[in-house]
Amino acid sequence: MIRVLFVCLGNICRSPMAEGLFRELVTRKGLDEVIEIDSAGTHGYHIGESPDERACRTMAGHGIDIEGLAGRQVTAADLRDFDYVLAMDRENLTHLEALGGEPRVSLGLFLDFARDTRVREVPDPYYGGAEGFERVYALLEDAAQGLLADIEARLPGA
Repeated sequence: MIRVLFVCLGNICRSPMAEGLFRELVTRKGLDEVIEIDSAGTHGYHIGESPDERACRTMAGHGIDIEGLAGRQVTAADLRDFDYVLAMDRENLTHLEALGGEPRVSLGLFLDFARDTRVREVPDPYYGGAEGFERVYALLEDAAQGLLADIEARLPGA
């Protein structure tokens, strides 16, 4: 089992969007039994809360339901338990690095897996409108495709 954790600030916008999108791609490839996906926030502002309604609407517009997800805070144990711990921006990455522990495979920025953009950080759309969420979706989709290709290359028999 390969375990992937997406991390943003509050776990109500970017990381649940990434979780839902990546889950959809993994399901389409028939890799549900091989890849486990979760998301978390660096801060506990929204523990137990559903994703932001704008994130839910954006994802629903792309045929992906994330309304059942619930916010949680990342822990040092996550760095040991997940193979990929992927931050949405450098501030989130700095927070993850400060947790200590030894990541198993990859601790870094999610957009490092993007193929069609030079942007390295997913902007936080929280204080903006619908267009910001659509921009985030496009960035996440690019990175999710690259991440899935990276994981598939690591699978036995690849």
